[in-house]
Amino acid sequence: MPSLDLNVAKLREVNARLHALPPGTNERAWTLANPEGRHSIAVGLDAPLDVTVAGHVGYYCGGMNKQASITIEGHCGTGVGENIMSGTIRVRGNASQSAGASGRGGLIVIEGDASARCGISMKGVDIVVGGSVGHMSAFMAQSGRLVVCGDAGSDLGDSIYEAQIFVAGKVESLGADCEEQPMRSEDREAVAALLARAGIKADVKRFRRYGSARRLYNFHIDHVDQY
Repeated sequence: MPSLDLNVAKLREVNARLHALPPGTNERAWTLANPEGRHSIAVGLDAPLDVTVAGHVGYYCGGMNKQASITIEGHCGTGVGENIMSGTIRVRGNASQSAGASGRGGLIVIEGDASARCGISMKGVDIVVGGSVGHMSAFMAQSGRLVVCGDAGSDLGDSIYEAQIFVAGKVESLGADCEEQPMRSEDREAVAALLARAGIKADVKRFRRYGSARRLYNFHIDHVDQY
């Protein structure tokens, strides 16, 4: 397995090396050593690579990911997997705010807790959090699914569109136009499938479903205080 040491090579050189791999390369499994909280590690990948980041990372690790599988063996800063298109990002520790922001596809797994605005403006990504999430998670989430095995902070799903939220624990409060909805058999099957993909064990029966009440899709004077 090829290894690149971020204490030896510059970050820009490391990212460029991964970007320059030819189609069909056999060098698909990479380890990035000594990340030491650096920002923008393994961003913009567009190949079926398997990248392990051996330590903690800073902002935007795995941003704009397409096809690659990225494993962060530690905690991560703001915006992990920002605008992910496809592939998988796994965080073995905790994630700071805005995890998976504007993600359009793929899967993000956070084995620990996620901070505020997890899944903000998500547009198709699936996010599974083994722990809890902070306030305003799934804010303005348009599509995709957020599965939280722990608790959720205040204003969950504020101004949500058509994304789906599943929470096993307590929800401090719901945001504007977000409501609890019936948990159907197909929802339980979807949650079970996502948990299996994420490799996280949780009791599917504990999950509750939240989504848009669709009161803010068109202006109505009775709902003016929620805009």
